[in-house]
Amino acid sequence: QVQLVESGGGSVQAGGSLRLSCVASGYTYSRYCMGWFRQAPGKEREGVATISPGGASISYGDTVKGRFTISRDNDKHTLYLQMNSLRPEDTGVYYCAARRPPLLSTRCAGLEYDYWGQGIQVTVSS
Repeated sequence: QVQLVESGGGSVQAGGSLRLSCVASGYTYSRYCMGWFRQAPGKEREGVATISPGGASISYGDTVKGRFTISRDNDKHTLYLQMNSLRPEDTGVYYCAARRPPLLSTRCAGLEYDYWGQGIQVTVSS
């Protein structure tokens, strides 16, 4: 049974930093694409960042490029999102997600994800 558990959310002032973690279990973590997504109140869910199974291929949403960094530790089955220079518009519920990579590809961005964590709130005040 796949389980994804996020932690590290909270409230911070604009310009501050937070680091999200997601611990995975129930599947072969090192073989799966991983991603962070978020949903703000009244808005659709959007992709924040994705990372390939080995970590070599990384993709970011345009609104977070240069401020957020996704990484993974396959030995610890953990996904991270370092968020710097936070803005009020970064407020939302952040979700960790997983999926198998496409056949013969390490592309993990722009795909539908199959497994989701419960989400964690991030609030940035101005």
